[in-house]
Amino acid sequence: MIDILAVGEMLIDLTQTGVSDAGIPIYTSFPGGAPANVAVAAAKLGAATAFIGKVGNDAFGRLLVDTVKQNGVGSDGMIVTDDANTTLAVVSLTESGERDFAFYRKGFADTQLREDEISDEQLQSTRFLHFGSVSLTEEPSRSATLSAARRAKEYLATISYDPNFRESLWQYREEAIEMMKRPLPMVDILKISDEELPLLTGTEDPESGTKMLYDTYGISLILLTLGAKGAYYRYGECTGLCEGVKVKVADTNGAGDTFLGAFLSGMVRLKKYKPSELTEEEIKELTAFANKAASITTSRSGAIPAMPTLDEVTN
Repeated sequence: MIDILAVGEMLIDLTQTGVSDAGIPIYTSFPGGAPANVAVAAAKLGAATAFIGKVGNDAFGRLLVDTVKQNGVGSDGMIVTDDANTTLAVVSLTESGERDFAFYRKGFADTQLREDEISDEQLQSTRFLHFGSVSLTEEPSRSATLSAARRAKEYLATISYDPNFRESLWQYREEAIEMMKRPLPMVDILKISDEELPLLTGTEDPESGTKMLYDTYGISLILLTLGAKGAYYRYGECTGLCEGVKVKVADTNGAGDTFLGAFLSGMVRLKKYKPSELTEEEIKELTAFANKAASITTSRSGAIPAMPTLDEVTN
């Protein structure tokens, strides 16, 4: 039995890591992709995880397959194709460490994942199914991802979703919002950022925004990440704010994925696989644990290479 199965994109983050003496930005290739990041983060913190996605039969694709294996994530669901190149995301950084994305993705490998490439056997063997909205931008990955979530829900898996908005991947903002909302009725755990909350609710206020999501879609547990301010949670009518951990930020890429991977891995350690099984005190503790894990990731460059081990978070 797998604890967490992630479905969606895995790609190369060409991340700016410096500037040459001539003033030219220097980029380093880091493995990334939000669902894969969550699977790796949770695996490094002790959960049994696996990833389903598609990469190209090229140097970058082989690097991604090796990365998954090296980090203890099940790779049987990774498909290597000769028909498309591995997706690239160029990640430039501001002076404060915030990210700016440019994607080389149209027709690239991660968008070509098909519904028939995700088996019922894979979906039956997991406690959590996690995905994000990036794989909803294009077909056939859109239908494949939504089908996987629906089928996993039928097999009683807990559905985790991150509506991670990347504006450059959508032709129209209205289409993005519509597609980001589409999975919400089947979601059990929603991880959303302060950038995405107003897109889905029309408000930046954590209390009223999460209340709207809870009332409209019946989402059991909502985790709202607030950057350096920490994270806000809504568990039915119970809400709370867990303050962030202060660190010197090098790169915020992968912080939200680390947060969610840490939270889900904490549920696994507690042997509690449904939000309804958690007490509010446990939610507070898991949120604080996830905040610390995410803070460690932001203190280092890259997404997957920066993610902490359990010893680093607990010591």
